[in-house]
Amino acid sequence: MSTADGRTPGRAGTTRRPSGGAAGSRRSRFTDENGRRIPAWELTGRYALLVAVLALTVGPFVWQLATSLKGPTEDIFATPPSFLPAHPTLHNYTRVADTIPVWSYALNSLKVATANVLTNCVGSALAGYAIARLRYRGRKLLTLVFIVAMLVPVEGIIIAQFQTMRSLGLNNTLLGVVLPGCVGAMNVLLMRNAFLHLPPEVDEAAVVDGANAWQRFFRIALPSVRGTLAVVAIFAFMGSWDDFLWPLIVLSDSSKFTLTIGLNYLHGTFADDQRLIAAGTVIAVVPLIVLFACLQRYFFRGVGEGAVKG
Repeated sequence: MSTADGRTPGRAGTTRRPSGGAAGSRRSRFTDENGRRIPAWELTGRYALLVAVLALTVGPFVWQLATSLKGPTEDIFATPPSFLPAHPTLHNYTRVADTIPVWSYALNSLKVATANVLTNCVGSALAGYAIARLRYRGRKLLTLVFIVAMLVPVEGIIIAQFQTMRSLGLNNTLLGVVLPGCVGAMNVLLMRNAFLHLPPEVDEAAVVDGANAWQRFFRIALPSVRGTLAVVAIFAFMGSWDDFLWPLIVLSDSSKFTLTIGLNYLHGTFADDQRLIAAGTVIAVVPLIVLFACLQRYFFRGVGEGAVKG
């Protein structure tokens, strides 16, 4: 028995619509956010584009990983190339540790990267909140200053940075590596935009309740932008971990080298073992993958940062 609109009555006076079976679920699976059904050619093009982007971004790393697992008897320059190693081995990783003090270099890089993450998160959050939520003269000019700072290439100011570190007596120290990048202009602008999306009524209500600027920052604003803080942390860690030019200029003692400089010694003057270089590259990339895996939930949430949950 059905009603005039085609619905079947339920037990407690409720009505049920026909489910449509597998066809209905299949149609809902291939529709966009507006409910429009995606044509087959468009869906195929999207997946083809995703596969191409995946091959371009992940492919080189997978190739390096496969090369690092190949033994000395395998020809890595064979034509056509063999992707999978015939006899996987971890001997190349032990050879990296025997060639250079890779774990000491990795520890130095970890110290620099951790310090950069802390200083960028704290400094960018404070500066972004001051620019976005506080009212004073010259606030718009400060935003312009940070935008201009992003446009200045590092190579144009690196001599001035080196002279500043030398005058401070910080040459050949890890502190001298950390100091120039302790607060990034882009990170400040990211935090500013996140704080700008917070409703002003929240601040007004906090002021009425007697909260000062520090209380509004720590109890209201900062918990609402944790996603953007994760983005800043990832960017700061990646920028510091992968930096090569500045540590190469400011450091001269080999015991204080970071990992990027130390891996450069895997290149010989008369011979290069690509298996050894690939193993060192994988060692350098693994901490970045672990960091992103730990913070990916907050990273993707930082795209729509600023909403206040009710």
